[in-house]
Amino acid sequence: MSELAMRAEKLDAADDLRGKRDAFVLDDVTYLDGNSLGALPAVVPGRVEDVVRRQWGELLIRSWEESGWWTAPERIGDRIAPLVGAAPGQIVVGDSTSVNVFKALVGAVRMAGEGRDEILVDATTFPTDGYIAQSAARMTGCRLRPVAPAQVPGALGDRTAAVLLNHVDYRSGRLHDLPALTAAVHEAGAYVVWDLCHSAGALPVGLDEHGVDLAVGCTYKYLNGGPGSPAYLYVRRELQDRFDSPLPGWNSHAEPFGMRSGYEPAPGAVRGRVGTPDILSMLALEAALEVWDGVPVEAVRAKSLALTDFFLECVAAYVPEGRVECLTPLPHAERGSQIALRCDGAGDVMKRLVERGVVGDFRAPDVLRFGFTPLYVGFADVERAARVLAQTLG
Repeated sequence: MSELAMRAEKLDAADDLRGKRDAFVLDDVTYLDGNSLGALPAVVPGRVEDVVRRQWGELLIRSWEESGWWTAPERIGDRIAPLVGAAPGQIVVGDSTSVNVFKALVGAVRMAGEGRDEILVDATTFPTDGYIAQSAARMTGCRLRPVAPAQVPGALGDRTAAVLLNHVDYRSGRLHDLPALTAAVHEAGAYVVWDLCHSAGALPVGLDEHGVDLAVGCTYKYLNGGPGSPAYLYVRRELQDRFDSPLPGWNSHAEPFGMRSGYEPAPGAVRGRVGTPDILSMLALEAALEVWDGVPVEAVRAKSLALTDFFLECVAAYVPEGRVECLTPLPHAERGSQIALRCDGAGDVMKRLVERGVVGDFRAPDVLRFGFTPLYVGFADVERAARVLAQTLG
């Protein structure tokens, strides 16, 4: 056994989160793709069976009240809230990330008011966020300016209405400075929308602490909600009365069963709802979130940094020099919970890694992406992944 493998055993033995792996359905695979799709929490299948067989099959429509279906979007939002540093009553769950980006960005422009006709968007953003920003700009009569996050403070002006940013870059794993960028946007009199898809459940966010206006995120990555699980929308409490959703629906009406022709938004985060909630996937998510009981996000962040540090050390020790290049920033303050390595023939390399039981993913044209989910990834997984990578590269 190598020195690094022995160290991995000792680190796993001392890991306070090591018991959490048993809460997931995982075989012997080294799963480093939780930043794309989280593993299945063991409690979910039984809960979904109950929802289908008893709540739907037996109670039928009574479950909207008796099983709490109607209040699920806000209730589950309150379960997510501590993971992103938000007090209750500010997050509603439902719809996709894309739909929530649209709601948040148009809502931000509407709050900015007349005289502000410019939207800044993260130039390195996940493509869909860019597509949504383009459409929102056309619909609101705004000019859209793609800007690298680090350049946002210098690009802000008195015509800036809203800024859409990613907390963690999905390609490189770079963590952007949410507190400083939020403060800069506010100083310019604009509103900020943060995409938390690659940070929620991996590191502290501090939405309330840093005065974030609006935020969105998915739940199928580090929150382990399952493929296509519903996303969420955060609207800061002080802004809720002013939030004018571009997608008003009967679920966000002040009297949803009044069936009035005129729209009157409900108070609070509920006005972020649109139509009938997707109950099956929403309640699967609620069950999945139980794995977070008693787990502080700070402990997850500490282990994440330790795992990524150890992975980089193992890669440096095992992989021949010059075969890979790390694209993820080394300073902890600039690193999310993934490591991106540039590699010739990356697509073929990842296929061979998967065949050998090390699952990451590939991003064109040449990036190997490895995600580290501290609730179920251990140090032995990390050492094995680096060792198999070295063997695969020959």
